[in-house]
Amino acid sequence: MKPSEFIAKLAPIATQDMRQYGVPASLTLAQAILESNWGMSGLTQKANNLFGIKGNGPAGSVTMQTTEYRGQTPYTTQAQFRKYNNWHESVADHTQLILNGTRDKPQRYHGVLWADYKTAATEIWRGGYATDPNYPKKLIALMEQNLLHQYDLLNPEEEERMKIEQLTAELQKTQEQMQQLSKQYASAIKLLEEQSNAMKQLNTRLKAVETVKPAKVPAWAEPAVQAAQQAEVLHDPEGSFDFYRIMTVLHRLGFFDRPSK
Repeated sequence: MKPSEFIAKLAPIATQDMRQYGVPASLTLAQAILESNWGMSGLTQKANNLFGIKGNGPAGSVTMQTTEYRGQTPYTTQAQFRKYNNWHESVADHTQLILNGTRDKPQRYHGVLWADYKTAATEIWRGGYATDPNYPKKLIALMEQNLLHQYDLLNPEEEERMKIEQLTAELQKTQEQMQQLSKQYASAIKLLEEQSNAMKQLNTRLKAVETVKPAKVPAWAEPAVQAAQQAEVLHDPEGSFDFYRIMTVLHRLGFFDRPSK
């Protein structure tokens, strides 16, 4: 397939996805060219996989050899890649990957949305799409050599509609965040109320215990009571727990010690 034929076939699909989701058509086209070698790679021929996305696709998967990088050092390995029924499915999956990211980082590729072609090329690599350190330069070179950035341009009416859709999406996201914060706030208030009620109940129980007179002098208070009786400052040893605590503190401070002769 000639480069002009490849672009002519893929550009309408990429442009439609850009209008709907904000993924620059220039990025979709450049990645497809680079990853599929203009549609001539074995992965594209066998699996309609234009972007080298790994895993299981709508039509299953294929195992292929691929080049990865550790820093600046390339190495080859076998990997399982997604298989699609057509190019439309491949582009749609690429778009969803950018929109949804990965489980650990759903927004990892959001820097490309509605971005200019150079920013998009850098952000897709920064998000971890490829390990090749020269990936952004390769994409930008393809974009400029083939004038792919022209497919990012919309007429004034479409551009205005895209801005409205973008603002709407941002507003919906903000509303969702506000609802989540409101739920978290309500949960925090409920928890505080429960803790406050628990503290009130605990204070009530403590006060009840404080006023109860034990049946006999507690073992820990006996030395203080005996010392007070010997000092002839205590005649009735009965009292509350508060009373025994006070007597114990006084004893420890030496209030009941008899002066030496």
